[in-house]
Amino acid sequence: MLIPHLHFCGDCEEAIALYEKAFDTKIESVIHSRDFSPDENIDDNRIAHAVMYIHGQRIFLNDRFGNKDKSYDVAVHLIIMFPNTEKLLACYEIMKSDSIAIDPMAELTYSKLAVQFIDKYGVQWGFMVEESEGA
Repeated sequence: MLIPHLHFCGDCEEAIALYEKAFDTKIESVIHSRDFSPDENIDDNRIAHAVMYIHGQRIFLNDRFGNKDKSYDVAVHLIIMFPNTEKLLACYEIMKSDSIAIDPMAELTYSKLAVQFIDKYGVQWGFMVEESEGA
């Protein structure tokens, strides 16, 4: 089993809210840093571990090791295959605010529509439409 793990820089909770809206999903579980030491009265809202499903894939999220400089030089990015262009456009409309474009939206030989970008949290995404749209 392979589980992508997204790391953020203190804004994981905000990213979760955006992803819930963009991907029409809900967080399955969340553990805050303060939950590790409840007796110490820590007012730490950072997320130590969270689980979410995006398009049926389990994703882990937390506030640690995030892409602080939102660099283009990222070794891994997440690809989401949408069933049609309408769903891709609706999700991208929610996600594109403050993002960095890598490859602009375009039709490709293997996808009716595709776009690559780094979201405002430093996560690199590739959105594509299944080849068989309209077939």
